Amino acid sequence: TFIGGLFADKILGFRKSLFWGGILMIVGSAILSYDPHQFFFLGISFTVVGTGFFKPNISTMVGKLYRSDDPRRDAGFSVFYAGINIGALLGGYACIAIGKQYSWHLAFGLAAIVMTISLITFLFTQKSLGPIGLPPSADDKVKEESLVGIDDKVPTEPVIVKRTAINRKWYDYAVYTGTLLVVPVIMIMVAKTQYTDWFMYTIGPAALVYLFFEMAKYNSAERKKLLAALVFILFSIVFWGIYEQSGGSLALFAARNLDNKALGGLITLDPNGVNNSANSLFIIIFAFLISLIWIALAKKKIEPNTIIKFGMGFLFLSGAYFIFYATRFFATPEGIASLDVFTIAYFVVTIGELCLSPIGLSIMTKLSPPKLQGVMMGLWFLASAYGQYVAGLLGASLSEAGENDTALQKLITYTDGYKQLAIYALVAGVLLIVISPLVKKLMQEVK
Repeated sequence: TFIGGLFADKILGFRKSLFWGGILMIVGSAILSYDPHQFFFLGISFTVVGTGFFKPNISTMVGKLYRSDDPRRDAGFSVFYAGINIGALLGGYACIAIGKQYSWHLAFGLAAIVMTISLITFLFTQKSLGPIGLPPSADDKVKEESLVGIDDKVPTEPVIVKRTAINRKWYDYAVYTGTLLVVPVIMIMVAKTQYTDWFMYTIGPAALVYLFFEMAKYNSAERKKLLAALVFILFSIVFWGIYEQSGGSLALFAARNLDNKALGGLITLDPNGVNNSANSLFIIIFAFLISLIWIALAKKKIEPNTIIKFGMGFLFLSGAYFIFYATRFFATPEGIASLDVFTIAYFVVTIGELCLSPIGLSIMTKLSPPKLQGVMMGLWFLASAYGQYVAGLLGASLSEAGENDTALQKLITYTDGYKQLAIYALVAGVLLIVISPLVKKLMQEVK
């Protein structure tokens, strides 16, 4: 995502980057559709590279739909975030159902078809975006001049005179070619996890070095805003490191230590199904409500600023993991805990996520200068990747419950770990609130 944002800022622009990423994802899905076993890593590699061009740049374009002082931006990103989760929930379940009941060839083929329809729709509707997402060369080489008249006695209407942008098509072709050449490298990294570790050790420091290089080109005010953005990015790593347990320790906890009775026993649900879908479902339901709350508070001029929203995100996250810990108090003597309490914890996690994740997307577009918005959005998503990497390390320590342990022993092991994560989230939230005056000073007029 960092590299995809960089190329969007410097060469392609957001529209071309988004479209190119979509094409690569279509190719990846088509390869998987042809033979999901023999060409699995090749198809996934095309999808990975395509996502790097697609994900940060569509988010940046959402930010560009709003003026810098528009109070609806945070709410807009919340709605956008809900849309992402609708697609993830419905698409994920549809592909799994089709793959299991019919054919994985068909499942991946449908993914390619749906993405193709999306890109065609984008092609026919992009005119409504005006200049949003155009290549940077079209801005760099265009000069606007206002001519006010021949003399004082003969006034005329102002006229805009434009020079044609220099054609840099070969830059675009170089990016496209380089992208295809890097696919085999990504394929090796995906197939061998030790290379992924090396990549994670190098890409983060390299991205920071590049960011500081770019910051040197800006004035003091812009540099302070970028430093504020970097604070939010670093805290997001902590947030995602704690949050992203659903695919690891929480999945094991759901499988080993939860009953299957919800709403006081009125309905029966698969605990792993709840673990996999509760968060997305709560986001879809409550993201629109949260967006309306932000707009209502903005109208009354009492909307909390981004720092407070981030702090709230951590406090809700902490509360959620204390509830995960509290499942031990609603367990049977055999160590089987309540699915209802587990679901309530996921609801609280979701509220914390909605206070931080869409707001983080929004603040990246607020604090970044126009020619670095793709890079900063890429760094934001890179931080989430590091958060998932940290989550894997934390989850491994939480999953030390032995296969031969009783369910009660496993319950104690997992919930002790969740209590520690709750404390970490609480400390991070308090620390963010403590340093909020400094961050607010760095943000200057940005709310």
